[in-house]
Amino acid sequence: MKITEAKSDVEILKCWNVIHELRPHLEKESFLLLIKEMMKEGYRLSFIEVDGKAVAAVGFRYLQFLFAGKHFYIDDLVTLAEYRKNGYAALLLDYVFNLAKQNGYEKVTLDSGHHRYDAHRLYLNKGFKIFAHHFVKQL
Repeated sequence: MKITEAKSDVEILKCWNVIHELRPHLEKESFLLLIKEMMKEGYRLSFIEVDGKAVAAVGFRYLQFLFAGKHFYIDDLVTLAEYRKNGYAALLLDYVFNLAKQNGYEKVTLDSGHHRYDAHRLYLNKGFKIFAHHFVKQL
């Protein structure tokens, strides 16, 4: 299974349908510009293709915190509904784990909506631990 890092406009736009499934509030017209702006801040987007169509994607970035050290933070991990249960998300997680290890990072972290039970099952099976609650104050 080939995992491709989206670098060109064509590759980024190929990921639109996948990312939109996880982030339905996004608008297609601003997606490319938003991803390119995030890439300037260190965001990386990788995907798995089936028959020329991106069916799963992971977006992540390098972070360093006093409490967590050097790590990759996964912003987005999604598989199109009709392609789930094929192991694509697990492959993408392993891909990020390997990149983190190659770079000497100490861990991989992510946040997940409390209602995403299938995702939580995957994360726990992949060795993630529930470490904290994530709080947000809307301004």
